[in-house]
Amino acid sequence: MKKIKLPNAPEPKGHYSSAVVHNGLIFVSGQLPINHETGEEITDSIEAQTEQCLRNVEAVLLMAGSDLNHVLKFTIFVSAENLWGAVNETYARILGEHKPARAIIPVGKFRGNFLIEIEAIAEVKE
Repeated sequence: MKKIKLPNAPEPKGHYSSAVVHNGLIFVSGQLPINHETGEEITDSIEAQTEQCLRNVEAVLLMAGSDLNHVLKFTIFVSAENLWGAVNETYARILGEHKPARAIIPVGKFRGNFLIEIEAIAEVKE
C-alpha cells in the first residue's frame, strides 16, 4: 500500500492518509472544501464547496497517477437533503460525460460551515 500526500496540503487531523494506492486502485479519503494551496475554507455556496471538494479529489488523483475520468465511485456526504440538486448540477458540470457510480448521503451538520465532503475510488491510469 502506497500513501499519497499533496505537498501543500495540511496533514490530516485524524489517524488516516489523504489517499492510498493498492492493486491499481486509489482510495481518496473524504475531501472538505478547503483550498489545499491557500488553506482557505470555502464556506459560501454549496456550488463553490462542491467544486472545491472535487478539485481536491482531482489534485490527489493527479498526484497518484490518475484523474477524474478514472473515478469508479464517488461517495458524497451533504449536510441536508435539499442540497442534492445544486450538488448534482455542479458535479455534472465538472464530470461532463463521465458517469461513475455514486452515492449522495445526507449526514447532518459538519464542523464549521461546511456543507459537503467527497471521497472517491479510482483506477490508476495505464
